[in-house]
Amino acid sequence: MLEPVVARYQGRNIPRYFRADAAFANPEIYEYLEAEGFEYAIRLPANDALLRDIELLLTRPVVRPSNAPVVWYAGFLYQAKSWSRARRVVAKVEWHNGELFPRIGFIVTNLGRPAKRVVRFYNQRGTAEQWIKEGKNAVKWTRLKCLCLRRNRLVGDEKSADRRPMSPKIHNLKPRNGLQRQVTGG
Repeated sequence: MLEPVVARYQGRNIPRYFRADAAFANPEIYEYLEAEGFEYAIRLPANDALLRDIELLLTRPVVRPSNAPVVWYAGFLYQAKSWSRARRVVAKVEWHNGELFPRIGFIVTNLGRPAKRVVRFYNQRGTAEQWIKEGKNAVKWTRLKCLCLRRNRLVGDEKSADRRPMSPKIHNLKPRNGLQRQVTGG
């Protein structure tokens, strides 16, 4: 599944990174990326063993309540039964005001950055996906089909020297998704 992406970057002398959600949390993928020289940050589903490793962070903080969440980071080595060796796991624990339980996230990584920077790097995955989604929607929205092309034609026949564009008002624009819109400019 990753071979075409890895092949695209082989031979280039650039840093190679891989960010993915928990669907890619697979030891074969970790080993493949490590063998190909990629640095990665992949979301890891929580389990009892991981929660035991961050047990100290799961006690409610004794501080004055504020609107800003209390956020703690931890990095530790962890080896699942299916893994051939221990790998670095970064945990983020967020205590939000008014919530009974913390929000917990785990990321398996081979990045040498501090835990907070690993989480920031991983969270950019969502930002990139959002940009891609917005870009796809923008492309679809700008593919308009004008039903009234006569308004955009020049007035007069081709031999006439008196060519002038019609009014800049364009009506009856129809996006490909079928929604009706009316745009008036000028």
